Amino acid sequence: MSAAPKTTASREKDEHVAARSAYEAVIERLSKASVDKHWEPYVDIPWDDPEFHVDQADPRWELPPADRLGGHPWYRSRSPEVRARIGLWRVATAMKIGLQFENLLKRGLLNYAYRLPNGSPEFRYVYHETIEEGHHGMMFQEFVNRTKLPIRGMPGPLSLLAQVVPWIPLISTELFFVFVLGGEDPIDHVQRTTLKSGRIRHPLEETIMRIHVAEEARHISFARHYLRRRVPRMPRHRRFALSVLTPLIIGLMARIMLSPPGSMIRAFRIPDDVVREVYVDNPETAAQTRDSVSRTRELCADLGMMNPVSRRLWRAMGIWDEPKAQARGNS
Repeated sequence: MSAAPKTTASREKDEHVAARSAYEAVIERLSKASVDKHWEPYVDIPWDDPEFHVDQADPRWELPPADRLGGHPWYRSRSPEVRARIGLWRVATAMKIGLQFENLLKRGLLNYAYRLPNGSPEFRYVYHETIEEGHHGMMFQEFVNRTKLPIRGMPGPLSLLAQVVPWIPLISTELFFVFVLGGEDPIDHVQRTTLKSGRIRHPLEETIMRIHVAEEARHISFARHYLRRRVPRMPRHRRFALSVLTPLIIGLMARIMLSPPGSMIRAFRIPDDVVREVYVDNPETAAQTRDSVSRTRELCADLGMMNPVSRRLWRAMGIWDEPKAQARGNS
């Protein structure tokens, strides 16, 4: 068993999978990678190492000045203990939402695998991914438990609505894998950016994040290649319906993954004007949301899923990057 990765894993690169043999070769490579390089949360993470101890007052949890909330005068005026607790709360909430999303993802993957015929290479990879997502859920929940904070994750009504997601593969596997990218791409973008910035100071957070990034690269690659293989073969009316639903799903999922936790705002009584200034009316926040879905947006363009109706919806959801889209000929 290898140790947690010390450097950020490279993204999986899309390949041309028009031919069935090329598509199956990608899946076989991903399955082999899951065997050759994977992590066990209770073997590869030294939870009981004193350096990995989670202390709510640990200054390593404080948000750096470069962070939008961390650099705000309201945050800087709090005591060091409160600043550390806010930072820890935000990290723990992201992990709780992550494990809840991956719970839905696992159930959807198993519904998809249940109907696969004998000999399907997808079956093996889907089970590799399901096992890896199970490990992610365990390490995320273990982290949350060690914070001893009352972390809830998704809001109640949204969590109830999300229970329909595992059944989407019974209606459309293409729509399900759009949902997969909607949840995985934004958080992957943020984690990679955070790791590259060198702003993480607590070794437990960094170890968990690096493991997650390394294995999610394979999961994202499978979803993208699946869509590259299937979408061009969809009947025109179904492809149009998918093009309309995609920006709604991607926009909603990006906000779920990147929005500040309401429980944190209430617990620390963060003023409404600070929330608006940092998260709602902040151009940098809007740009981060657009950037976090850029690869999925470009994939949709490559698959012919940009049309006058869908483009309006991408804009309405605030996830259409006009300059980049024009450069790609999608305006």
